[in-house]
Amino acid sequence: MDKPWLLLDVDGPLNPFRAMPGPRPHGYTSYRTKPSLWPHASALRVWLNAAHGARLRALPFDLVWATTWQGEANEWISPPLHLPKLPVIEWPRRQGRDPEGLHWKTRHAVRWAAGRPFAWVDDEISEADRAWVREHHDRPALLRWVDPGLGLREQDFAALLDWSKNLRTAG
Repeated sequence: MDKPWLLLDVDGPLNPFRAMPGPRPHGYTSYRTKPSLWPHASALRVWLNAAHGARLRALPFDLVWATTWQGEANEWISPPLHLPKLPVIEWPRRQGRDPEGLHWKTRHAVRWAAGRPFAWVDDEISEADRAWVREHHDRPALLRWVDPGLGLREQDFAALLDWSKNLRTAG
């Protein structure tokens, strides 16, 4: 049986970009990046916690980037976290507001998962997204909202691990 996917957003879960001004959050290091997706930015600062890489690799998931960074996450985010090159969900051009009020990634994430169980960590997930996934994805899914001011925390890793254990015992 394939492991479930873990869809990883960068900004919010891994880069707590909404953290209070001042010193970076405990355990985080500031990195300067220059992704080509933002050509008008001279440099972009991200805060990353290198320990998150090992914690993510230890989870019983296949990791995938589910971020607007797209393939550049492998260039700018994977190295400081000591992650290998990960598969990437390539997002279509945004076409405006979703008619059902869903996060713009939701439909594409479900289509990409193609019937495979998945967990998704993102700072823009809502109850509408959870309900839509329950109705339109025929396998288990966990949509985990992460506070963009705090990033992934112990309770997020615990929830991912617990969900994967329940998935294995139910299967």
